[in-house]
Amino acid sequence: MSYCNWAGGDMLKHYHDTEWGIPTHDDRVMFQHLMLEALQCGLSWSLMLKKRHIFNACFDGFDYDKIADYTEADVERIMNTDGMIRSVGKIRAVINNARCFVKLRAQYGSFCSYLWSFTHGKTLLYQGHADGYIPVSNGLSHRIAVDLKKRGFKYLGDVTIYSHLQACGIINDHDKDCPCYSTINAAHPTAVAATDDEQGVKCYKH
Repeated sequence: MSYCNWAGGDMLKHYHDTEWGIPTHDDRVMFQHLMLEALQCGLSWSLMLKKRHIFNACFDGFDYDKIADYTEADVERIMNTDGMIRSVGKIRAVINNARCFVKLRAQYGSFCSYLWSFTHGKTLLYQGHADGYIPVSNGLSHRIAVDLKKRGFKYLGDVTIYSHLQACGIINDHDKDCPCYSTINAAHPTAVAATDDEQGVKCYKH
């Protein structure tokens, strides 16, 4: 099997083929992906995709400026929305993170500029990853998670950030035999990188 075999079923396959790993430079898209990762903690990604329309309705399409102005009435509204994940901690974290996101944008011009600065604007191709040796976190995700925590962000640990870096295209973790791997590399600047303090490495080779 290959690492990309996780994309089973129409919904996951569509997400894999059209979103996952494609470099993102749009702050609204970046915020949505980041908050979906935060909301996922302890749950499956397929559930996040199934409920994405609910999340979008609850959080004004992940408009961070609007979310930053949410009040307790909005927390109550979201908690009472049919189909919503009923975790007040996660809901408050999204609101808190929107406020932190706005502040970071004011400092760097955009959140994407901040996040991509860690790789000098390049998608990283870690040695061994294309052959199926994938970690759950690494040194880069740890450094970013620590920095975001200092800036007040919540529910964004090393593992969550690593998943986000894969999703937003900062790390290309598609299997080398997956068509997306070469397509992404051909369309975007890349850099080969040595393994970086990897944790929980699993081999997905045949």
